[in-house]
Amino acid sequence: MNRQNEDFIAGASQASEAPVWAEVGKSHPHESAVLHVTGEATYIDDIPELAQTLHAALGMSQQAHARIVAMDLTAVRAAAGVIAVFGAQDIPGVNDCGPILHDDPIFADQLVQYIGQPLFVVVADSHDAARRAARLAQVDYAPLPPILTPQAAHAAQSYVLPPLQLVRGSPADALASAPHTVSGTLHVGGQEQFYLEGQISYAIPTEDHGMHVHCSTQHPSEMQHLIANALGLSSHHVLVECRRMGGGFGGKESQSAIWACAASIAAKHLRRPVKLRADRDDDMMVTGKRHGFYYEYRVGFDQDGRILGAQVDMVSNAGYSADLSGPVATRAVCHFDNAYYLSDVDIRAFSGKTNTQSNTAFRGFGGPQGAIAIEYAIDEIARKLGRDPLDVRRLNFYGGNDSEGQGDQRNVTPYGQKVEDNVIAPLVEQLEASSDYRARRAAAVRFNATSPILKKGLALTPVKFGISFNLPHLNQAGALVHVYADGSVLVNHGGTEMGQGVNTKVAQVVAETLGISLRQVRCTATDTSKVANTSATAASTGSDLNGKAAQDAALQIRARLAQVAASHFGVAAADILFADDRVSPRVQSPRAQPAALPALSFATLAMQAYLARVQLWSDGYYATPGLHWDSATMTGRPFYYFSYGAAVSEVVIDTLTGEWKCLRADVLYDAGRSLNPAIDIGQVEGGFIQGMGWLTTEELCWNQDGKLTTHAPSTYKIPSVSDCPADFRVALFDNSNVEDSIHRSKAAGEPPLLLPFSVFFAIRDAIAAVGGAGARIDPPLRAPATPEAILDAIDAVRAAASTASTTSISH
Repeated sequence: MNRQNEDFIAGASQASEAPVWAEVGKSHPHESAVLHVTGEATYIDDIPELAQTLHAALGMSQQAHARIVAMDLTAVRAAAGVIAVFGAQDIPGVNDCGPILHDDPIFADQLVQYIGQPLFVVVADSHDAARRAARLAQVDYAPLPPILTPQAAHAAQSYVLPPLQLVRGSPADALASAPHTVSGTLHVGGQEQFYLEGQISYAIPTEDHGMHVHCSTQHPSEMQHLIANALGLSSHHVLVECRRMGGGFGGKESQSAIWACAASIAAKHLRRPVKLRADRDDDMMVTGKRHGFYYEYRVGFDQDGRILGAQVDMVSNAGYSADLSGPVATRAVCHFDNAYYLSDVDIRAFSGKTNTQSNTAFRGFGGPQGAIAIEYAIDEIARKLGRDPLDVRRLNFYGGNDSEGQGDQRNVTPYGQKVEDNVIAPLVEQLEASSDYRARRAAAVRFNATSPILKKGLALTPVKFGISFNLPHLNQAGALVHVYADGSVLVNHGGTEMGQGVNTKVAQVVAETLGISLRQVRCTATDTSKVANTSATAASTGSDLNGKAAQDAALQIRARLAQVAASHFGVAAADILFADDRVSPRVQSPRAQPAALPALSFATLAMQAYLARVQLWSDGYYATPGLHWDSATMTGRPFYYFSYGAAVSEVVIDTLTGEWKCLRADVLYDAGRSLNPAIDIGQVEGGFIQGMGWLTTEELCWNQDGKLTTHAPSTYKIPSVSDCPADFRVALFDNSNVEDSIHRSKAAGEPPLLLPFSVFFAIRDAIAAVGGAGARIDPPLRAPATPEAILDAIDAVRAAASTASTTSISH
């Protein structure tokens, strides 16, 4: 942006401190809401198929770890409707679709590393024919020993990447001198993204070796790069387009590549359009999930519960390749602290290599896995001391300023970033009061004293979540804004719409900037030929980055229009007001005779600008300032700001069956100055339920041979309507971002997924009540807290209570 535009923007901003008109901050419906509910929204599979379109399916490994001795595809090629079959030897370019390391082949060659790994793609005249034929391959394997759990990987020192370690202070000394310690292990399972629209790519060959790929992906630029590499082409040969996804949740950030590359390879060979649409079973067998984690921890604390030192080893189930496991582990390390100041800490993260699907991004991206470990330990600290867990949590919160605490700076994270916008204390205080936490906790104790079968539990848990990509260079975005002569506006940006409302928010930003109604602004499909080198729509940065880029473009256009309007009204450009579809001067020109000129409609001004040969389109760009990260020392400022939140959940469990119900959930979330409160509240509600599913009902199971047995909705249980709390209260905290984010808003995509920690710890609280008065026995509850896991924890508590009682009697 040039200096003239900057001066104009600054002047206009100062002159409009109290606007009476706005499009930002309103609860507008999602831009595709009507299309969604009427079934008119076009997804990849809804695009009318071109003539001669073919359909593809993947042939998959049936061994978890083995060498391929021989592969006979004769029966596949001879099957009804089959046109061609392609494998590793048919790839024109590089046989790799790994997002960071080159360890993720498109088609396995000589070695298979999990059940479901693609071996070849079969192309037929129908989807059904391709899928049936893919099952006919005869493969001779030489089995190798598989590793199936993170614990086994850790024991074998089998990792996809070198371990990470972050140390601050003297944790060993702090733990040795601490008056009290808790230690133990915890296992938290993974989670299937379970997007409603499965993985799909539709590859269409174009002239001069080009390839146009309609792909359901969160990362069109990465798909463009990987497809080009696979085809032996340059990026400018490949156009990747995505109007919308039917959900992504991280599962379409890197893992859409296998489908996009396979379809493109087939399309290039056959010179015909090829669609590769995965059935749910195939999708779940091929693609990676949220990383499951195994923890070994030790935490030292004083008599009040203040943490003095902590040590944790986190081992993730990375699967067979690196994928995004490195960044996931980094974010887990950077979120172990959650909302708590840890003076002396040793955090180690291992990315365990197992013979399972290569695990990948999922909403939260390691943050939830890092934070739940410290929450688990704090829950145990409170129980050991006989204190309310909320009081222990509050005692350990980050301080609000440099002098808070006992002369030390309790506002610097273990990785060295200062927490400058901490609102967790007032936010929790507000939620504690509005949820009637203390009275309800006392009521649960009274209920449990007289209820031998049903037990209630209550928990309040906080969230502090860093917003930005851990890799600084990914924090950039571009946009194009076009103003047409009739005053309508078209926007294209690098973000992808997956139902989260990024297009709606970006359109609101552009409408606000130009002073026009939202109905005048339309966003088009994400397209690598329009905005190049985009980052994934991930890390909760979609609206932050693309909103700023679109605002930059719109401001440049507004500055040009202001010059045209200034000439018309005879005033300075800084005195032009854009609002409510009209353009007018803030002050009257001394030349206005005999009366002031009437305001212009925005459309009229646009036409005047066009006739005056003024440029009515512009590109915009934004790069998040102030970020830096040293991966060697694990220190820096990886996050632009933090989002905060807290939740109170009340549950009841049946101690005979392990069944449970969330009776009520109260949520308070810090979205800053929300761009769209309705969309943000929807994100909070959805994130809460999705996170609750991860921690309670969604269990991934592999059998002893390494086959995923929960690969369909019949066996893998996401939350249903009946699982939602009957009393669900969600509100946004009144706050403004201290950083210059888009309109001082904050992200609402990933942080809400950590809010249902409160559900998990409420269940643990209810189980502890089985142990008798005081509920002082720690339930060894794993996640997900399925009925089986709950019953196992109940049995352990009863056994410990019985042992304690016997010991007391003998004494």
